[in-house]
Amino acid sequence: MPQRSNFRRQPEIRTFDGGCPQHPEVKTRSEVEQFDGSMLVRPCKQCQFHGLRVASRGSDEHIQAVAALTAERLNSALVGSGITPRFAGCTFDTYRAKTPEMVDILEKCRAYADDFAEQHYPVGRNLLMTGNIGTGKTHLACSIVRRVIEMKAIAVIATAAEIIRVFKRSMVRDSGYSEGDVIDELASFDLLVVDEVGAQAGTAYELAVLHEVIDKRYQLLKPTILVSNLPAKPATDADGKSLPSLEQYIGARALDRLRENGALLAGFTWASARGRV
Repeated sequence: MPQRSNFRRQPEIRTFDGGCPQHPEVKTRSEVEQFDGSMLVRPCKQCQFHGLRVASRGSDEHIQAVAALTAERLNSALVGSGITPRFAGCTFDTYRAKTPEMVDILEKCRAYADDFAEQHYPVGRNLLMTGNIGTGKTHLACSIVRRVIEMKAIAVIATAAEIIRVFKRSMVRDSGYSEGDVIDELASFDLLVVDEVGAQAGTAYELAVLHEVIDKRYQLLKPTILVSNLPAKPATDADGKSLPSLEQYIGARALDRLRENGALLAGFTWASARGRV
């Protein structure tokens, strides 16, 4: 039996007593959780089977059945994407770019998503989204995930802390999965977005975990997006004191791998726009 996913949640499905006008023998129906939080009644199983397997291709019945199946698969991918309810409505169109700099970043992220299948996925090209808090990094990261999923790819967003928690749970007896299983799953996604890098404690164990995830995806030419409030390279303040950097939380080698092969950098350098973006 395949191991359940530690990152891709399945939509909730509820059954209820209900019939079908076309198939009186059907006594039970089901409804499935939608990405927007609502519940949608699914087509009768008999209607769906007949539309997909019996009805002539191109008929209204066949077209409706295919459309229902396609919509359910897309919804399942969105529910399993890791996009939380707070960011469920985030798209490129809802990102309120108020300055030329914000417009440039919006278009860079939009282009990365639009060109993902043909340009970035084949070569494993990564994207680093760094900069100030409250500037819309997660908003645009979720927008990229949505667009990539619409291309029928598997895309997931997870925080660095969430990834580390899953790794730690693998060490619990009877967890049902190993560290290797976690690595394999994270490496299998067409696109992985690691959000809030630098918000975790920054221990040697955490650094090793994130390095291993990044390295495995690097070896397999799988694109990764890192989202962080920290600058990529170490820097110092006016007094010469070292400031936190992305390199400190994922390691120099992992950062080097992420920047290889023409990786893109989106720098969110403007002030926080909480409540506006």
